[in-house]
Amino acid sequence: MLTFDDLCLRARSLVADGRPRAILGIAGSPGAGKTTLAERLVRELPGDGAPWVAHVPMDGFHLADAELDRLGRRDRKGAPDTFDAAGYAALLRRLREEAGGEDTVYAPGFERVLEQPLAGAVPVPPTARLIVTEGNYLLLGSGAWPRVRSALDEVWFCETDEEERVRRLVARHEEFGKGHAEAVAWVRGTDQRNADLVAATRDRADLVVRVR
Repeated sequence: MLTFDDLCLRARSLVADGRPRAILGIAGSPGAGKTTLAERLVRELPGDGAPWVAHVPMDGFHLADAELDRLGRRDRKGAPDTFDAAGYAALLRRLREEAGGEDTVYAPGFERVLEQPLAGAVPVPPTARLIVTEGNYLLLGSGAWPRVRSALDEVWFCETDEEERVRRLVARHEEFGKGHAEAVAWVRGTDQRNADLVAATRDRADLVVRVR
């Protein structure tokens, strides 16, 4: 089993050949630990001087609730077609094309309390040579998602014990306002359908990472 130090070395190797910028994707089902792994990589990959690693989550490309209502998709928020996949792919291409430039690129974030995307919330400085992005559908083969995969240098698939994954998801929904019964129903319904879809993309990853 790979250690975290092994993962750091592998991530660092993506820019070891002198390329101006690389983009590492971390995929996985809801609650698998993608964000935790991405944040730890960004925090612990050492560097001298200006920041050289940045974290750009896919969650900033959630469609707003008003648009989900218009489309009739709010009851399955989190499914592939409730994200702006084409916009996400375009941002990743821009991050690559503007590598070595002078401008900060701003990506959208996601406000968990409001459960809404937030424009211009994630700054990516021009010094960032490694971008770590994470989300459920990086390896999905339908819609605009293949454009996302083609913008990534490598994709890791993050997975954990299924019982623990479900426990985390229920706790997350409760933390951000759902009652226990509502949280469990959402996890067993919408979240599980999405998790099954993501799990089917596991074999397309460059590396499978087991996390606790």
